[in-house]
Amino acid sequence: MKSSDPLDKKGLIYEAFRIEGIAPEECRSIFLDWALSLPEGQDTQAAIAHFLDRYQLGNPDHPMTKVLQEGQQAAARPRRRGGWKSRPRD
Repeated sequence: MKSSDPLDKKGLIYEAFRIEGIAPEECRSIFLDWALSLPEGQDTQAAIAHFLDRYQLGNPDHPMTKVLQEGQQAAARPRRRGGWKSRPRD
């Protein structure tokens, strides 16, 4: 289903909240598909916050709510940069 929400054009998040008995693994798969379909330059954190504002209150125990919360926390953690490829050669 297409959605009128510009952050969920495919309606993935919308539909996930409507699937009865959806499993956390299915929600993670849907979340990944949604995240990969975001337009370049879209602030992922803002998009996740948008959906939590929209769905969390009415669906606090839904697996997709938990996945969105995890996505928000994972993106907030700093990532290690560099590594052996970024070291100057002697």
